[in-house]
Amino acid sequence: MTTHAAQAYLDLEREVATRGSGLDRLHLVEVPFVPEVRLHLAEDPTVWWARMEARADARLAPPYWASAWAGGRAVARYVLDHPETVAGRRVLDLAAGSGLVAIAAGLAGATKVVANDVDPYAIAAITLNAKANDVAVTECHADLLDGDDGCGADAQVVLAGDVFYDDALAGRMLAFLDRMAARGAVVLVGDPGRGHVPEGRFQTLETYPLPRADAFADAQLTTMNVLRLLG
Repeated sequence: MTTHAAQAYLDLEREVATRGSGLDRLHLVEVPFVPEVRLHLAEDPTVWWARMEARADARLAPPYWASAWAGGRAVARYVLDHPETVAGRRVLDLAAGSGLVAIAAGLAGATKVVANDVDPYAIAAITLNAKANDVAVTECHADLLDGDDGCGADAQVVLAGDVFYDDALAGRMLAFLDRMAARGAVVLVGDPGRGHVPEGRFQTLETYPLPRADAFADAQLTTMNVLRLLG
């Protein structure tokens, strides 16, 4: 764990230990649509973010890890329903956020799971969430998109939930996934139809209805898709 991630872990550990109610608190809860997994999530990530920035007197990255995103839930659900996808294999969870997909892979029988993210608080959250679910996950605090030899380079399966959320990132993301596929990895992506997935490059494996509880955040989205990268 990097120095920044270690400090973030201490911050989140203190947050979890300080039990309390309110929109600015983290709570260990079952994940909607994936109740096999429990995560430390914020009831309102924006309010939690504002409080943490005020306490630190510094700018922090948006806490994407404090929500269970639709694409990640789709991949986690698929992996748990189809454990043969990862069982006995080395898995990389790219842009892991809360670690939901990595934890699902561990529960489904993966022999090694690496969870990667660029946000030190995400790495801290992954560590806490893996412990809460009694799953072994190796955390990786790095930007992997511009290189091939970082952590998880030997992955046999690459999982990525909700990574195609804007056009600026889509090109870099696809290039990395193509390189991993060229090494022989199976690549699965979760996407709720945000419109940034490159056309003609993916096969749809499964489509789930988006729970109505998500309508307030993504009113235009109705499904969660699991996609496989084509060669």
